[in-house]
Amino acid sequence: MLEINPQTVVHVIFLAREAGVGAAELHAFIDGLNDDDKAQLTAIAWVGRGAFEPEDFAEAVATATAEATTPTSDYLMGMPHLAENLEAGLDAMGVDVSGEEEDFL
Repeated sequence: MLEINPQTVVHVIFLAREAGVGAAELHAFIDGLNDDDKAQLTAIAWVGRGAFEPEDFAEAVATATAEATTPTSDYLMGMPHLAENLEAGLDAMGVDVSGEEEDFL
């Protein structure tokens, strides 16, 4: 079950799209999240790129927690297509963020 605030994920998506301009801001934003949110964010990205199915989200979160050997911000920012993976992950999990996207913009 998704516990991270969808607006937080939308914020990361927005910053990831602007990474060439705001990489330091994205790094700081992810670093400022609590460990549970970092694990959930990673799991959403994994679902989005097809490494886990939406019904295996809890397993993805547990794996993200257990295998967190590098800072989450470094790991996620090194992931190709981070914004797209997060969007696809939310979509696959049935989370509609259209309202959050409008509020953010």
